[in-house]
Amino acid sequence: MKRAKDKFSRQSEAYKKFRPTYPDALYREILKLVQTKDVCWDCGTGNGQVASALSPYFRTIFATDISQKQIQNAGNHDNVIFKIERAENTNFEDNQFDLITVAQAIHWFDMAAFNSEVRRVAKNGGVLAVWGYGLLRVSSPIDKLMDSFYKDLIGPYWDKERKHIDAAYGTIDLDFQPIVFNSDFAITDQWNLRHLRGYLNTWSSVQNYMDQNNGENPVDDFMDSLRSVWGETEQKNVNFPIFMRASRIEK
Repeated sequence: MKRAKDKFSRQSEAYKKFRPTYPDALYREILKLVQTKDVCWDCGTGNGQVASALSPYFRTIFATDISQKQIQNAGNHDNVIFKIERAENTNFEDNQFDLITVAQAIHWFDMAAFNSEVRRVAKNGGVLAVWGYGLLRVSSPIDKLMDSFYKDLIGPYWDKERKHIDAAYGTIDLDFQPIVFNSDFAITDQWNLRHLRGYLNTWSSVQNYMDQNNGENPVDDFMDSLRSVWGETEQKNVNFPIFMRASRIEK
């Protein structure tokens, strides 16, 4: 099994404050697939965003992550149990979960081991739903600058797993019966430059860049280049395309 990477403990507080949140419509579509709503596992939970959103619908939710600091920034819900565990090797009982969710995290996993673990802990007929989001889109002038920053400046500093995000998870090997979705989802919000700066500073590639360049933050110069087309205090609509894959676990 490949070595686990904890890429987000260092910026865990910023992650909770500046990372985008998923739309309610996404959760409603997932819940339609679930036959019974008893126990859910939110794997790679981070700060517990998905576990919190699903907590009204399940008797119990287990939320796991390898980062203690991320979990410390999660909210409290009576029916959500947070645990520090690797996705590929848990202490859960066999045939336990009606729904397993992984949001913006599965690309870090050892997929062969994770597939085996999902098959072991899911109920027969249970659902695995995994999703992520791509590069934010704002407007043509801003998108051009964003693309250059993403690909040219910090492109070499992304971990190899980022290729799965760029491929909209089409390169992720899920060993289960696929479920076809007919709905398209996106994260939409209004941000100013301050929020964008905070979000970019949560990127693992930015942290990698700083580690390899004496602490120099590439976001600073990028913000300077954006001001003329964004505006110092102006809020703009931002859009993150969501991609999803879902599977039915049949035993």
